[in-house]
Amino acid sequence: MTIVPFSGSYAADDVQFLLRQLPAQQFTSVADKEALIQSGRKHYSEMLSPESLPSQRYLQVFDDACAANLAQMARDCLVLTGMIAARRTGDVTVVSLARAGTPVGVIVKRLLAQRFGRAAVHYSVSIARDRGIDAVALRHIVQHHAPESIVFIDGWTGKGVISRELAQSVAAFDLAHGTAIDSGLYVLSDLAGSAACAASEADYLIPSSILNATVSGLVSRTVVGAPDQLHGCVYYEQFAPHDRSRSFVDAATAAALALIDAAPPAATLALTVALLPAATQGRPVVIPPVAALDRAAAAAMSTACLARLQQEYDVADVNLIKPGIGEATRVLLRRVPRLLLVRDPGAADVRHLTLLAQEKNVPVIIDQSLPYQAVSLIRSALDG
Repeated sequence: MTIVPFSGSYAADDVQFLLRQLPAQQFTSVADKEALIQSGRKHYSEMLSPESLPSQRYLQVFDDACAANLAQMARDCLVLTGMIAARRTGDVTVVSLARAGTPVGVIVKRLLAQRFGRAAVHYSVSIARDRGIDAVALRHIVQHHAPESIVFIDGWTGKGVISRELAQSVAAFDLAHGTAIDSGLYVLSDLAGSAACAASEADYLIPSSILNATVSGLVSRTVVGAPDQLHGCVYYEQFAPHDRSRSFVDAATAAALALIDAAPPAATLALTVALLPAATQGRPVVIPPVAALDRAAAAAMSTACLARLQQEYDVADVNLIKPGIGEATRVLLRRVPRLLLVRDPGAADVRHLTLLAQEKNVPVIIDQSLPYQAVSLIRSALDG
């Protein structure tokens, strides 16, 4: 089978999507999709709902989020890149998980080349709960790059489902193909304590989580096809006049480079330093310090929160609970939400969520005991 990667609305050297482009006629409405998922007649990964352009009010929230949090995201991308550079020798094959991982992968790939002097390529591939990573795409990658050079990247973890799915499906791939790919997931924020490496455990608003295709190369969420096919997507070419994909990664990359250039000498700050004379003309790359992350504590907090919410809101299926800002946003954008829980409704990081809830008539409950800034509950089919 001939595979023809494409770059969406990104530059060709930023990313290659290993996805089949599908016709838009295959769309399923959000309501129909939810009914099919919860009745067990179809898996969520087999259907796509149509996307629409964000309203001007919502775009303003995105711009506000960039103004408030782009610097933190840039810092975390820099930290993550430093971790990758320290854990991989030689060329790096960045494999982001579409879609949330794609902007992060673009930024990391650029930083590896521009400041760490490392040759890097970037592919974006699909993964789905209960279906695993796209094995056709992964075969294509290992045919062209050393398996040990692969690094998997995503934006964040919610309940840790994708981290575990990645580990299981890559282990099966290794067994079938005689490879030894490191299945550890690298993320900006690890709420579930399930990532191999993370820059943070904070539930903060990663600006790219707010938008759909228009910050992800005009690529839709992915869908799973036949076992011998690449996973699919729709390319929203008609959204091109409204696309923020390139401008967003350009701004985040510039912010990360500015952090490097503005950093004082490492000796005065006790920061982690990577000496890369070839890439930096003899200057050290100074990586911002990272607070010690406690994966076990994060995992225990996640488990306890999910158990409490299941009991308190009578949720039979834990898949209907989506913790953290990123996951809560996804629910309000493309599922049928039941409730939005927020710790502080006045917090800037949840402003877009309360706006979406208002637009969709979703009740908002204030829960100051939440360990995360927000949690969304998906409406159960049993609720009618």
